[in-house]
Amino acid sequence: MTGFPRGVLRTERGRLTALYGSLLLLAGGGLVALVYVLVGQGLYASVSGAVSTVSPALRAGEKLDLDPGRSPEPARSLGPGEAPTPEQLRTYALTRNLSDAVTQAAQHRLLIVSLIALAVFAVLSIWLAWWMAGRVLRPVAVITGTARRLSGENLDERIALDAPPGELKELADTFDAMLGRMEHLVSAQRRFAANAAHELRTPLAVQRAAAEIGLAGDPSPERVARIRERLIGVAESSEHLIESLLLLAVSEEGLESTGRVDLAALAAAELAACPQEDLTVERTLAPLAVTGDRTLLGHLVRNLLTNAVRHNRAGGRLTLATSIEGELTVSNTGPVIGPADVPRLLEPFRRSAERQHTAGEGAGLGLSIVASIARAHGAELTARANPAPDGGLTIRLRFPVADARRQGSVQPE
Repeated sequence: MTGFPRGVLRTERGRLTALYGSLLLLAGGGLVALVYVLVGQGLYASVSGAVSTVSPALRAGEKLDLDPGRSPEPARSLGPGEAPTPEQLRTYALTRNLSDAVTQAAQHRLLIVSLIALAVFAVLSIWLAWWMAGRVLRPVAVITGTARRLSGENLDERIALDAPPGELKELADTFDAMLGRMEHLVSAQRRFAANAAHELRTPLAVQRAAAEIGLAGDPSPERVARIRERLIGVAESSEHLIESLLLLAVSEEGLESTGRVDLAALAAAELAACPQEDLTVERTLAPLAVTGDRTLLGHLVRNLLTNAVRHNRAGGRLTLATSIEGELTVSNTGPVIGPADVPRLLEPFRRSAERQHTAGEGAGLGLSIVASIARAHGAELTARANPAPDGGLTIRLRFPVADARRQGSVQPE
């Protein structure tokens, strides 16, 4: 539509208005043309028939004088071979001229009224199209306004579009779900940064205190030896923390190279290298081959076993199992964990108990590294707290199986 300013047509509302208005005008114009053609085709016959009913009473130069109480009589048809009289010819000519005049006047009147109606219809259609386009696009405006207002400080804001089900309602709900995921990721990133700063600051503070206090004055050789051991232990702990952070970052980046990995054999090798102390080990390793990174999968199994041993109790139990259905399960006894606390243990720097800063204590990254490596391999991780009195945790990973064929018998302990 050429009547719209160019700036208006650059908006979706303007384009929809032009589209709706054009369609309505085309429909209205087509309707007027159709009515005009159909009425024009039968108008002359209708007028001629009506005039013919009174034609016998017409005379040249005479007025039509009918008795109001008497219905007009139709003209009489001539019989076969009967010639019309001069009076009948004059009456026919008068009827024809009158019919033509009435037909032209009716068509002209119909055309004028139709054009006026079309003009009014055009104004109403454009207004309705503009209003309808604005109403249809209102959710898009709400989404756009919300997106412009969003920042790292107000990710809790939602569109919460109140509209009937439809594509735009689904778009708004999808946007709200995306905001929820973004808020969760940003909050997790902030917690991770704060926890990482705290974890890295603690060993530095210990080292500084040991150097300033322990080595102040003229310390004895024995005291220097103790401080030396303390500093070495703190350095090893810091090195382990940094390596864990690097491993977590690598696993979050995804897999660079993959191959077929015998996960059952890998689990058996990691179990043999893991110190088991006085634990009762139950091992059921069915053949299991998966596609993935062997190094990362080794870290996954090692972290699971280390976590199961570190958080076990004296005389406790450790269970390691694989199945041909693609499942790897590690379960241990230990402190009773509340079911609501289990998801929290999969986050970085989260522990079931407060950190004591003792030798051999982990950094709280073991299970988060396991979860990250599992995601990189497309595995589904399920964590479940074991009920009292055994307590502890059961971690089950379900991998996409590369080859589920049996390659040997079950290896019992």
